[in-house]
Amino acid sequence: LKEIHEQTQAVQDTFAGRVDFENARILLDSVQITEDELRHIERIHILACGTSWHSGLIGKFLIEHIARIPVEVDYGSEYRYRDPIVDARVLAVGISQSGETADTISAMEAARERGARLFTICNVLGSQATRISEGVIYTHAGPEIGVASTKAFTTQLVALYLLALYLRQVKTGAVERHYLDALAHLPLAIDEVIRLQEKPMAEMAKKHHRAENFLYLGRGINYPIALEGALKLKEISYIHAEGYPAGEMKHGPIALIDEDLPVVAIATGNDLLFEKVKSNLQEVNARDGVVIALTDRDEEELGGICDEVITVPTVSPLLQPIINVIPLQLLAYFTGLRRGADVDQPRNLAKSVTVE
Repeated sequence: LKEIHEQTQAVQDTFAGRVDFENARILLDSVQITEDELRHIERIHILACGTSWHSGLIGKFLIEHIARIPVEVDYGSEYRYRDPIVDARVLAVGISQSGETADTISAMEAARERGARLFTICNVLGSQATRISEGVIYTHAGPEIGVASTKAFTTQLVALYLLALYLRQVKTGAVERHYLDALAHLPLAIDEVIRLQEKPMAEMAKKHHRAENFLYLGRGINYPIALEGALKLKEISYIHAEGYPAGEMKHGPIALIDEDLPVVAIATGNDLLFEKVKSNLQEVNARDGVVIALTDRDEEELGGICDEVITVPTVSPLLQPIINVIPLQLLAYFTGLRRGADVDQPRNLAKSVTVE
């Protein structure tokens, strides 16, 4: 819980000193790849495991939207076994909280052997990932003791946002001010969502901690948040949970829905995405599932189909995932407590997976 609360400061520390708000510039002094070399990059491969892989999936949306460079996201453990197509025009970005994750390091080395330039997003100064990379963005999250990652995840998303803006700046010469204004407002929104949702998530855990399964749904940039919400619940409470793209629900998971299945759907974003997720919620409601919506809209817009609503503040759509994940972290934490689990040191898990 302490580390969930530290996210406001950790996020601010991650962009502090790297954004010149006055002149609208991104300042990354730990990048040894020249701007000219970066302009020749045609593709990006993001390599990560676990929660860091989820941040990489969001990074794909951020980089493709802001910098317009194609991105592939791979599990570190799978990458080198599929003979990836890599050359000098590929930037391989390894994401690892510890910088020592064996599968991620191996994948980065496999990319380098094939000619890729190496970059890393990491929380630990001087770790192996940083030593083999030509560019580093440190997430200033501070030590993360809890095995289930919280503040490392949200700071990784900020680092990926900075990387996307930096690549845009290199390509076009400028970063539009609205991207930076959105970042400046983020810490306040994080503080607000923690204050707003801590007690409601404790109450929700009280109601649903005996559930045997959970389903999390999200669309677009929030689909990885559905994956991350499900992973947190699995790790901390030992409840089987699955994250799914909301549009894929009718291609299988809909068969699981009954009165014992809580379905958490992330309904933020533009009108089109909101209406699509609302339609998914109506399908859950029609099959007597327990409907839980996470939204930044007025509750009335959901049309009374929800059993429970988690309200979050609105920020830029590209940064909204950072806000949306926090109530899901709190829900997992309080559910784990209710079930008597060790929320800081869950069974069978290690903080840093240094073996394959």
